[in-house]
Amino acid sequence: MTEKMSTHQAQEDQRNEEILIYLNGEVVPKAEAKVSVYDSGFMLGDGVWEGLRLYNGTWAFIDEHLDRLFEAAKAIDLDIGMDREAVRNAVLETQKANGMTTDAHARLMVTRGVKTRPFQHPSLSQQGPTMAIIMEHSRPNLPRPIKLATVPHIRGLPMTQDPKLNSHSKLNCIIACVAAEKAGADEALMLDVNGFVNTTNACNFFIVRKGEVWTSTGDYCMNGITRQKVIDLCRENGIPVYERNYSLVDTYGADEAFLTGTFGAQTPVGDIDGRQIGSGVMGPMTERIRGLYKALIERECA
Repeated sequence: MTEKMSTHQAQEDQRNEEILIYLNGEVVPKAEAKVSVYDSGFMLGDGVWEGLRLYNGTWAFIDEHLDRLFEAAKAIDLDIGMDREAVRNAVLETQKANGMTTDAHARLMVTRGVKTRPFQHPSLSQQGPTMAIIMEHSRPNLPRPIKLATVPHIRGLPMTQDPKLNSHSKLNCIIACVAAEKAGADEALMLDVNGFVNTTNACNFFIVRKGEVWTSTGDYCMNGITRQKVIDLCRENGIPVYERNYSLVDTYGADEAFLTGTFGAQTPVGDIDGRQIGSGVMGPMTERIRGLYKALIERECA
């Protein structure tokens, strides 16, 4: 039986048992980093978050991540209670406290805070926001390409919950992942409202066909920062790249497929719905894009 994996599978690191976590202005031991059961994030998924990756002492593309965090907070009318520089300093303070220099991952979370009563209305959150930063030593550990299964769960329309919003409310994606695991895959391939291939439950999705790189239009998925970097790198290096509608038929016949995300950068896909994609291992285009992205990181995080 094939071992189950995920796109966020990392090497075990004992140092993570002793990490310090930022919580509401203080850096505290992991065991002391606790929030109230009345917190709106725990109770309702009412909050927004960002994932950041540390390379060579620098948080990659941190300005773009902060842009997205503050835009998401504005969209849900959440006052973070800190300006951009203060949030950046909180990340750097947590990094310094943990002595981290590279191969670290941070999850920066902001919720509407503790509620006075256990009900939905946002006016019941009166104590100000809760901000936490979990920072772990983290190096991807993927011994084989990812297996995907197409699921019936879709990324919805913007008037329900805009999939471009990086919110704490991830239940739709979690249910999709559960369905994929029940089908014997690692993660879920999700379609859009029109039946076109869209994204996975955790990452953006690309295919390669006859030397061209395709991804979805971006209308119904998180427009990931790594996704955009791959598109930009293709354009800068003469690789034809298209944001377009395409079907499962196009996907099954692809020469290669890969995922993008802050944690794994570019992760090869070897199997979709029991169909081998290309050779079933990382293809030459994916490998080339990985090299281009690694060079970009080295320039950005020198």
